[in-house]
Amino acid sequence: MSFLDTVLEPPAYGWQDAYGQLIKPSLKQMIGEFFSRLNVFQNKKNWLSFFCWLTIAMLVPFFVLFLIKYLSVTTFIAAFVYSMIIMGTHGTIWHHRYCTHNAYTFRNKFWRFVTQNLTLKIIPEEIYVVSHHVHHAKSDQPGDPYNAQGGFFYCFLADVNHQPISKSLCEKDYAKCVNMMKHTGVKVNSYEQYQKYGSLAKPLNTVVGVVLSWAFWFTAFYLIGGISLAVALFAAAGFWAVGVRTFNYEGHGKGEDRRRDGIDHNRSDMSINQLWPGIVAGEWHNNHHLYPKSARSGFKPHQVDSAWYYIKFLHTIGAVSKYNDAKKQFYDEYINQHKVECASTV
Repeated sequence: MSFLDTVLEPPAYGWQDAYGQLIKPSLKQMIGEFFSRLNVFQNKKNWLSFFCWLTIAMLVPFFVLFLIKYLSVTTFIAAFVYSMIIMGTHGTIWHHRYCTHNAYTFRNKFWRFVTQNLTLKIIPEEIYVVSHHVHHAKSDQPGDPYNAQGGFFYCFLADVNHQPISKSLCEKDYAKCVNMMKHTGVKVNSYEQYQKYGSLAKPLNTVVGVVLSWAFWFTAFYLIGGISLAVALFAAAGFWAVGVRTFNYEGHGKGEDRRRDGIDHNRSDMSINQLWPGIVAGEWHNNHHLYPKSARSGFKPHQVDSAWYYIKFLHTIGAVSKYNDAKKQFYDEYINQHKVECASTV
């Protein structure tokens, strides 16, 4: 078995049956797995999954307070922009194109730090990065940690049920995980510490990082617009953190083949280009699966790519030293070539 076959902690219900087919667990099985993996009293190696959902729970009061006390036209617009556009675009810029695919390179650590902390810190890089490599290697196949064919909750609960790294990696395979993360600047455990905590991320560093991030941004929002703006944007961050867990289910056709000719050119998996995630977050998912290491995925004129605009801006001012851009390759392979083939049949 390859490294990517074993790097994630398999769920109790398994990835595939004896015939190599995806195991589609019942909702009861998935919920049971979810709460089992959140139980830090049973196993302290569950700390990272527990902490991920603890941060969500801590944002719920802000959301409730926003709805009952601070909801207005102004705060609603601010929350909408922050949740849909700013948080979404930052996830694409940082977690997706940089941390996972290393699609561009920062000039120095300062600009990497600034980009990492453009929004509230919610999703630990480890949870996203390692599992996303597996997702690309096994898209829509057994072992894909958020396989849309498994159903909505298979994807929604994936950060706990399917995405954490294995708790029993050998030292060599753990080193490969560390290598996946080294460019991100995230401080990781030694192998001995990993054997104790079951994660790449250091517990203290992770908790302190979130506390400092939230303290900084709450203060900044308060100074800009008072308590109403601070509460509204923290509520928006919580809304995004829950909503983003639904993306891959939608982005892979809800488990069905919803690819369209002339729009979704990648045919190796069920990923599709969706207008809304593309416009608000630069996530043209089918394009991304064609060229995962590209810093741009909005190739066509109408495909707005806010994440790319940020990366290109940083390159213009010298903060990004280099980037990969697959737009020309996309046009050569899928647009211009198609025009030539059509002309030759006339």
